[in-house]
Amino acid sequence: MGALYTALLFLGLSNSNTVQPVLSVERTVFYRERAAGMYSPFPYAFAQGLVEIPYILVQTIIYGVITFFMINFQRTIKKFFLYLVFMFLTFTYFTFYGMMAIGLTPNQYLAAVISSVIYALWNLLSGFIIPQPSIPVWWLWFYYICPVTWTMRGIIISQLGDFEDIITGPGFEGTVKEYLKVSLGFEYNMLGSSAAVLIAFSVLFFGIFAISLRLINFQRR
Repeated sequence: MGALYTALLFLGLSNSNTVQPVLSVERTVFYRERAAGMYSPFPYAFAQGLVEIPYILVQTIIYGVITFFMINFQRTIKKFFLYLVFMFLTFTYFTFYGMMAIGLTPNQYLAAVISSVIYALWNLLSGFIIPQPSIPVWWLWFYYICPVTWTMRGIIISQLGDFEDIITGPGFEGTVKEYLKVSLGFEYNMLGSSAAVLIAFSVLFFGIFAISLRLINFQRR
């Protein structure tokens, strides 16, 4: 779980941070072409999102093949496919978050500063550093709106959520399935909802990016 968390956060942040300077430069071109009547905000935004998908897909396959067998998960087609699906959705929402951050800020530097705060909160309250049962009740709302939370749920549940092997440890004796529920708040029946939430985050971030191009103009004459 620690290896997965570290890798997905590192690669996800890399996706988000590297897309920001590119979009910041291209947005200047977009302003010029829109003023000339050549570009329309929503088709332009759709093209920007669509062009990222092949890169994310290749990244997912390379990363997934290496780490799935390195970690030695149960080698079934279903679990391998679910692993790739959740990693693809994770890299997608991180990329779209970076696009959204640029859309809502006047330059890449401010986007990077604001994003660093968001990343820190995602890191702290995703349920890895502080497990869900131990998070103070007044912070639980952020746990549920943190996309990294749903990535961890989806990956861990899809790979280990149905294990009935008995494990023992300090203060616990039971199956892997029971341990995930008691210690982390993960249940196997959350698999579908976890994927749906990650799709919703991707749509939300991309939608805000598209709307920001339509409504916000940071160009100064």
